[in-house]
Amino acid sequence: MTHAPVALFVYNRPWHTRQTVEALLANDEAAQTPLYIFSDAPKDASANKAVAEVRAYIAGITGFESVTAIERSRNFGLANSIIDGVTQVCQQQGRVIVLEDDIVTSPYFLRFMNDGLGFYENDERVISISGYVYPIKESLPETFFLRGADCWGWATWKRGWSLFEPDGKVLLKKLEQRSLTYAFDSNGTYPFTRMLKNQIKGKTNSWAIRWHATAFAENKLTLYPGRTLVHNIGVDGSGTNCTPTDDFAGDIATSIIEVRSIPFEENNFARQQVMLFHEGLRSSLPLRVLRKLKNILAKSTK
Repeated sequence: MTHAPVALFVYNRPWHTRQTVEALLANDEAAQTPLYIFSDAPKDASANKAVAEVRAYIAGITGFESVTAIERSRNFGLANSIIDGVTQVCQQQGRVIVLEDDIVTSPYFLRFMNDGLGFYENDERVISISGYVYPIKESLPETFFLRGADCWGWATWKRGWSLFEPDGKVLLKKLEQRSLTYAFDSNGTYPFTRMLKNQIKGKTNSWAIRWHATAFAENKLTLYPGRTLVHNIGVDGSGTNCTPTDDFAGDIATSIIEVRSIPFEENNFARQQVMLFHEGLRSSLPLRVLRKLKNILAKSTK
């Protein structure tokens, strides 16, 4: 099996970074996995100490096939750092598994990512592999496809990432011209189009909404696990625009999720369950909290 490299993006949260790395090391495949760590530079003097702590920690990381640390000399910001880093690794290695410093993985995460990347490597209908799935109450299939892309522990190939459109205006025009905005908004249950418009206006700098919009506009599919393989520990109030919440947390997978042949189409049952989840959030949470959660999902800043 070819083991895809992991691109890990870190900034100023040493505790979160340590949890993410230690969880990844619990995967059997870690010893055969090259790790690329992109460490962003401080935005201002107030971040100097924490960034230095993170860099001191990553300098001592072992247990992977190799560890390459890329320490930014200037502050890129999350979106630009991810876009640049994913592009670099894809160009060099042809595929990449992407993590941020607040994504704790199951011991079976790397197995699923590598199996998915290998199984669908030559099928251009599939743009990415996701390790995260919403905490749906109903039992989901072992694996399934949804249209679009995700951002909490994911993987892609050079061919998939080459489609990424960084210009939000171009993406919005495509969605509107093809009458896709309602479907893009999960049939009106989640305001992804508004998030894209906010990125265009400069209210956020989300790479994730552009990645999702790229995949959706191009009618590409992402493979999902029926049980989540990741847990986001960053929604604890430690990051900018982050309201503490456990609404997106589910029981992390404690066994292997097998990648098998399934129909190349969006799974209607899973899509309906996602819409119900979105509707539940909208009906049960105060507006101010929902606004914060949208910022979290947009991955705008840390």
